[in-house]
Amino acid sequence: MKTVQLGLADYAPVFEAMKAFNDTRNEATEDELWVVEHPPVFTQGLAGKPEHLLIRDDIPVVQIDRGGQITYHGPGQLVVYTLIDFKRRQTSVRHIVSALENSIIATLAEYGIAAAADPERPGVYVGAKKIASLGLRIKNGAVYHGLALNIDMDLSPFTHINPCGYAGMEMTQMADLLSPCPGLAEVAAKLTGHLNTQLALKDSLS
Repeated sequence: MKTVQLGLADYAPVFEAMKAFNDTRNEATEDELWVVEHPPVFTQGLAGKPEHLLIRDDIPVVQIDRGGQITYHGPGQLVVYTLIDFKRRQTSVRHIVSALENSIIATLAEYGIAAAADPERPGVYVGAKKIASLGLRIKNGAVYHGLALNIDMDLSPFTHINPCGYAGMEMTQMADLLSPCPGLAEVAAKLTGHLNTQLALKDSLS
């Protein structure tokens, strides 16, 4: 898959670009991974309930079209948007979700961090703490949005919300588990490599 490096980019224009990419793609459009960091922003999914925003501050809240509740993005968090035609790949959205989770787990394992998925809750966890979030939008036989992995960021805004709708959910990040913490670009290279491998594996098993 083509990997697009967006650097540090405001959330709203990237969101609009994802929607436009999905709406205009055809059977020949190559799948893409968009690697990005966002300035501080809360994003509220389609089923999002306003009561999950516990504290209103100067961080903007953007209503978006993925599944799930509210989450936070900020500098030091690696976001990878997965623009994938799952019908053409003859795979399922469930397989794509598993590929995303397994890619995060494999990336963290390279740094000696034991992480796992939870069948009851999307995302990836280290013990009881969440280190990565997932959220997808399904439209026209394709998916967009993707994953967010906490690397070295200010986690305090997560205390202003019920992360992904779970009251009291504790968040963690690679910087809390490693010293020194690897840079975002290094982790992104490993993670996109695992995504390519895992998504190809899911295709072969579907």
